[in-house]
Amino acid sequence: MDTTQLVAFSLSYLLIAISPGLCMTLALSLGIRIGVRLTLWMMLGEVIGVALVGAAALGGVGSLMLSAPGLFEIAKILAAAYLLRCAWGAWHAPCALSQNAAGMAVKAGQLTSQGFVTAVSNPKGWIFSAALLPPFLDPEAAFLPQASMLLAVMIALEFLCMLLYAHGGRVLREYLVNRGLGQWLNRISAGLMGAVACWLLLS
Repeated sequence: MDTTQLVAFSLSYLLIAISPGLCMTLALSLGIRIGVRLTLWMMLGEVIGVALVGAAALGGVGSLMLSAPGLFEIAKILAAAYLLRCAWGAWHAPCALSQNAAGMAVKAGQLTSQGFVTAVSNPKGWIFSAALLPPFLDPEAAFLPQASMLLAVMIALEFLCMLLYAHGGRVLREYLVNRGLGQWLNRISAGLMGAVACWLLLS
């Protein structure tokens, strides 16, 4: 893979990653509720999920998954139910103006699994990976170095975009707190998670 191909892939994937999608909305939601530092755990699970989906697409498994829509429907329903449960808990959680206090009840494992489940159950992620990744592979070059480079670019761009969204959530949190509207923090976060769940079901 030459530099031109790598730049073209990076720009193409950046446009996909930075657009408001399931994982970016989730990063924004958690940035509002628990801040950027704790949201990093969700990002860890999400990039693992993205790497898994990308590797499957490069290995040809993505095409098989796309040919079995029933599996996607089950995964989408389970993931949506999980996110709705998280949204319900966020809506009814007591308002915590301190990010440390808000994050006390949130476990790292729960956040990581939340990010992973959202990434793996997103059918658009599978479609984009299956359509975008294989054309950038050079059949005459070694497969593993090319695949590793493409996955590394995906992970880096996905992480940077989520970081931007989480910081946006933190800024919104500070805006609400400074104006005495802290009671809306959990409700906005819960609403965004609920929107992600509905998005999954309707996609």
